[in-house]
Amino acid sequence: MSQPAEKLDDSGIVAASLEDPEAFGELFRRHAPRLHAYIKRRLGSTLADDVVAETFATAFRQRGRFDGRAEFAAWLWGIAGHLIARHHRQETRMYRAFARTGVDPAEDGIADLAGDRADAAARSPQLAKALASLSAQDRSAVLLLAWGELSYAEIAATLDLPLGTVKAKIHRARTKLRKALPEEKNDG
Repeated sequence: MSQPAEKLDDSGIVAASLEDPEAFGELFRRHAPRLHAYIKRRLGSTLADDVVAETFATAFRQRGRFDGRAEFAAWLWGIAGHLIARHHRQETRMYRAFARTGVDPAEDGIADLAGDRADAAARSPQLAKALASLSAQDRSAVLLLAWGELSYAEIAATLDLPLGTVKAKIHRARTKLRKALPEEKNDG
């Protein structure tokens, strides 16, 4: 008798889902919340649900191609990255609008840790403008690190790039972002 899906690792679930397609639902349960939060930050809440759904639908259709050489999460995030890239213009427009207005289109309007976010909110339009100026791949690398909370190795696997290239892209993006967001002097 086979193990229940929740007891298997991701690769085991993919394999089990070839015989029992419903097992794939466990992968959605494990990965969708973090992926959704990341995509929402990238594209806004309007597109997040659709892109997450399309990511999992694509992964489900192509699950027979998953060979287990990479982590399932990296493979999944790679699919999401390709789908996000299709919305590159929307993302850039969103950041430019945010830079102009100071209104973050990815926020739900619910107060999130107001004390910790006060400085970030004041600088958010500058950050949005700086993010809009990055190349799509540099932006993806730095946002996978910051918002997706992926490791450099996971980012390399997700973007299908060598680890050194990912480190260089993130360094370049951080340098550009630092220039756009100069340190504020403390008056106290």
